[in-house]
Amino acid sequence: MGDVEIFGVDAFTNEAFRGNPAAVCLLDAPADAAWMQAVAAEMNLSETAFVVTTPLPGGELPLRWFTPAVEVALCGHATLASAHVLFGTGRLPRSAGARFATASGVLGAAAGADGSVELDFPALPSEPAPEPSGLTGALGARVVVTLRNTHDLLVELEDAAAVRALTPDVAALAAFDTRAVVVTARAETGRAADFVSRCFAPRVGVPEDPVTGSAHCALAPYWANRLGKTTLVGHQVSSRGGTITCTVTPDARVRLAGQAVTVWRGTLTA
Repeated sequence: MGDVEIFGVDAFTNEAFRGNPAAVCLLDAPADAAWMQAVAAEMNLSETAFVVTTPLPGGELPLRWFTPAVEVALCGHATLASAHVLFGTGRLPRSAGARFATASGVLGAAAGADGSVELDFPALPSEPAPEPSGLTGALGARVVVTLRNTHDLLVELEDAAAVRALTPDVAALAAFDTRAVVVTARAETGRAADFVSRCFAPRVGVPEDPVTGSAHCALAPYWANRLGKTTLVGHQVSSRGGTITCTVTPDARVRLAGQAVTVWRGTLTA
């Protein structure tokens, strides 16, 4: 394959070593899936993104995401990181934006004037669902509402303090048949956010994801309905922390905006 450029990016933050770290590999041509999975395992981050920089006939760039254990169908922070790298290295002009061909369809990324990136993602409606047996015990907190969408189990807790204080049994959460368990609550009064969340995905090799763009595709419409507003700020209260500005649009899309910082770059030779 030859040498491959790789970048380390902290997404949904404007500070190094905060937000959610992703590795971004720039490829001249599609790579073997087993090789990409091995690279993602070596990086040992919640996601490693692989972008083919040769566009398809429609102008889209193929993009795939891998956790250390599996390929996933949708990832927000590694998509933001990929756009950040493409804009920052001049491979794509910021004025033109980016369009990625992915397992979840074509996803857009637009550059903001403040250095941010806004992603155009599908909304993920969540439907009320019975609380799975053992969930309260695994979380160690009282569950108010449980819902499901095509990717995750969405769980509302009593308040933001309960979300912040969670010390769940991660091994027990891995037994639930869902990509991730996303917990949320309305933000405390006076905070610069509308809701808080955390995301646990041990079933796909990520015990706790620091900041999860794809989870906000479900969180944003849920809280938009609850709070009666279409633009909201979500704060993911993991130990690294991160902020996502979410806008729910009438065409069943969610725009996710955030900043990113490149913290390292190098070359893969294997």
